[in-house]
Amino acid sequence: MSTNNHNSIRSYKGVAPKIGDGIYIDNSSVIVGNISLANDVSIWPLVAARGDVNKITIGARTNVQDGTVLHVTRKSENNPKGNPLIIGEDVTIGHKCMLHGCHLGSRILVGMGAIIMDGATIEDDVFIGAGSLVPPNKTLMSGYLYFGNPVKQARKLKDSEHAFLKQSALNYIDLKNDYLAEL
Repeated sequence: MSTNNHNSIRSYKGVAPKIGDGIYIDNSSVIVGNISLANDVSIWPLVAARGDVNKITIGARTNVQDGTVLHVTRKSENNPKGNPLIIGEDVTIGHKCMLHGCHLGSRILVGMGAIIMDGATIEDDVFIGAGSLVPPNKTLMSGYLYFGNPVKQARKLKDSEHAFLKQSALNYIDLKNDYLAEL
């Protein structure tokens, strides 16, 4: 684990977050409960991630930017598994997003201020425009740009956009490594 404030990382009901190698977690963020962060994840200022009533899993090289809220849906009689929050590898989650009990694949860019609701599934290689709302249980197919409220498929991704999805994650690895070097 690579963070200088262990008060940011808290257990809930005896379950502590699992933190991979080369992680950056800003001191102002809070990571609570049943959360698993793979290697090279970065959690930027003022992120709140609460794995209390279900689990949160974040894949390698994913970055979660300032002011984002990550939460889950509890298990119930009508929804026995609830909705965990599963985020794949090489995902860039822009500033001030809300991800709640949804499933994101890999190589995704979630634009600033986007909201992705319970049961939504975002396949690999997707751009979600800033301010978009992905309604509950909606699936966004791989290889497209989506935007709007509610979100709509706009067009196929260009080759340069496909390449940028991976590059964005790599850029944040370099940035978090710079931050870690300062600690």
